[in-house]
Amino acid sequence: MTGSKLLIVEDDAGIRELVCLYLKAKGYEPITAENGHRALSLFQSEKPALVVMDVLLPDMSGLQLCRTIREESDVPVLFMSCRRESEDIVNGLGSGGDDYITKPFDPAVLVARVEAQLRRYSMPRNGEDSPQVWKDGYLEIDPLSCEVRIQGKEVPLFAKERQLLLFLFRHPNRIFSTVQLYNEIWGWDSTTDERTVMVHIHHLRKKIEEEPARPKYILTVRGFGYKFAEVAGR
Repeated sequence: MTGSKLLIVEDDAGIRELVCLYLKAKGYEPITAENGHRALSLFQSEKPALVVMDVLLPDMSGLQLCRTIREESDVPVLFMSCRRESEDIVNGLGSGGDDYITKPFDPAVLVARVEAQLRRYSMPRNGEDSPQVWKDGYLEIDPLSCEVRIQGKEVPLFAKERQLLLFLFRHPNRIFSTVQLYNEIWGWDSTTDERTVMVHIHHLRKKIEEEPARPKYILTVRGFGYKFAEVAGR
């Protein structure tokens, strides 16, 4: 993915220039915007492979910008923000973000997360999948097309939610820790943020479980992690 265009949305010129400097050193082509409206214009005209954006922008929230991007694209979105509370991270990932890094940050770490997102996004989606559709009368998973349906209606999942579900689905009844899931789906194994996994599990349950508080498919194994339950229909 070296040479890919990456959109950097940041109103602080110093941070913007620093991020661009590190990305250029890795062979990427950063394009920059200092506000949300300029970012949307560049996103539509330049078709970047990934977006790095601040949450606090002068003309609109980065969360709003991410939701707008998600209406037309599933390219990776990485938030960088001085807001570090769990609620802030939940809101960022819930708006469609794939990862969240807090300021101040090591630019080398940011670049590593960018590269991990690009690798995961460019991976073939059908390589490990069986062509057989799985369904149990309520939930339906098509591993070949990566589509998920509830009672025949497609579920609108964000990219990382879909990747997480399909990964767990491919390994039924196998327990994965939050660290293992983060490494598999996000691909960064040095500064694992367990909250990222927990937030995506939370949103995924809200979308596919009949009773999210009493999940049937994605189960928590206390002290160990999560698993996709082997239920009737497989």
